Amino acid sequence: MKFKKATALVLSAATVASMVTACGSGSKTETKTTSKKSESKEVTLTVWGPQEDQSDENGKWLQTECENFAKEHSDWKITFKYGTCSEGDAGKNVTKDPTAAADVYMFANDQIGTLVNANAISELGGETVDKIKKSNSDAVVNSVTYKDGIYGVPFTGNTWFMYYNKDVFTEDDVKSLDTMMQKGKVAFQLSNGWYIGAFYAANGATFFGKDGQDEKAGIQLGDNASQVTDYLIDAVASGKLVNDADGSGLSNFGKGIDAFFSGSWDYQNAQKQIGADKLGVATLPTINIGGEAKQMKSFGGSKAIGVNPNCKNQEVAVALASYLGSTKAQEDHYKTRNIIPTDTSIDVKSDVLATVQAETIDKNSILQPSFKAMGNWWDPAAAMGNNILSGKITKDSSAEQTAKLQEQINASAVD
Repeated sequence: MKFKKATALVLSAATVASMVTACGSGSKTETKTTSKKSESKEVTLTVWGPQEDQSDENGKWLQTECENFAKEHSDWKITFKYGTCSEGDAGKNVTKDPTAAADVYMFANDQIGTLVNANAISELGGETVDKIKKSNSDAVVNSVTYKDGIYGVPFTGNTWFMYYNKDVFTEDDVKSLDTMMQKGKVAFQLSNGWYIGAFYAANGATFFGKDGQDEKAGIQLGDNASQVTDYLIDAVASGKLVNDADGSGLSNFGKGIDAFFSGSWDYQNAQKQIGADKLGVATLPTINIGGEAKQMKSFGGSKAIGVNPNCKNQEVAVALASYLGSTKAQEDHYKTRNIIPTDTSIDVKSDVLATVQAETIDKNSILQPSFKAMGNWWDPAAAMGNNILSGKITKDSSAEQTAKLQEQINASAVD
């Protein structure tokens, strides 16, 4: 892999001024450094990240980056304590008791609202924010923005797209799901709210406004949403669109399943399943609704590094978070685990996976909302998918059940 020249975005204790706001409590804490060397002090930081980033197989990326950070800040005598917590579980685990949780942790951006409400994440400011804005696309910056504040240092995109068998589909075929269903069998996570929303978004559904930042707007499926439900009923009945449950899409890829939808985390597994030569990767296809081709849109967001406002050493914690999301750390992450960087200075244009993920986030996605009310979507949407799959929802009841879904997802639009 080749990279453009890039300077690690490291917060120097001698030159950088950082600011964090302890959200929820209304208090503001500013940590600043001067042109003089910071006073030597002993610091203990608890850092949480996924198991994969701490395994020998992947070079213990998290421990390695933390140790490198400590070497570059020798005036801070840092002791690290590590814990295992996936980005998807951070919102749940950190908010159980923020005062006892990690000082620095990795999280998925849709959890920001929950973390803010629990006083479990710091708003970033100063040069830290300047670097985030300079190093990332607008879509990525928006993903860590909540009520005009920035609450994490992004390090990779978080969305899903399509894997397909080149022996079955051409590059033109995969532009249309309808064409694909004529030629092969497609697995899709219809019983998962994170996925099924892409069909309704294609037909104009909005999640907290067009930009995903209007909490009062709630989730609106649109006037013709039942057309989407009808489309799914027909697709399931055809036998060409099957539910991808418990990893069945991947496990049967090349063995009756010709395409499935997932994220970058399944790239290596998909290669092993059918071979690199047969594996195709593409952004989301269109679907035909009312005689018109409409673009499916996944939820697009990011994974980021957050700082706990209850941490006793905010200056050090913010500096570490910035380092873990720096150019050099993202390059290392990409080399060890193929974690696609968000830093736009890193050249990954030759990587088809990175290209497809970027295209999906920038063009064929809607912002993954961070509002707590987004929690109203997941279970009802999953139930909708399950009821379509089981045949409980038919075309006769489609309009009624779609209206019921609309009512459920806005039962308490603003907490």
